[in-house]
Amino acid sequence: MQQTIQISTDKYNGLYDITNSVQKIVAESGVKSGFVNVYVQGATAAIMIQENWDESVQTDVINLLKKLIPAGVWEHDRQDGNGDAHLKAGIVGPSETVPIINGKMGLSTWQNIFMCEFDGPRSVRNIVVTITNSG
Repeated sequence: MQQTIQISTDKYNGLYDITNSVQKIVAESGVKSGFVNVYVQGATAAIMIQENWDESVQTDVINLLKKLIPAGVWEHDRQDGNGDAHLKAGIVGPSETVPIINGKMGLSTWQNIFMCEFDGPRSVRNIVVTITNSG
């Protein structure tokens, strides 16, 4: 089974919690045991599993990446000014795979799934959710 989630983003760099949208697709699938893969389309976005209890963790992730990969100093900036976005997305990666256990995602209490925007704002980001059944 495969479905696409569409979200819009409102900042150049930001983490957007998509856990509930993914869980809804998992529940609708009826799969009790398997895997869900969450993949964002685009070379300047990524998927990350991170804590959502406190926004400070999300802010820290963005601030760390800004310090490690500053804007405006990359060769690609000569084309369209977003070299940092490509590098951040490449380091974090475009997807995460989570086990499905008893019909629910096997995330721990503090884990949530985030779409990471590194080149926003964007009116549409497409996130492909693919579910496989293992039994």
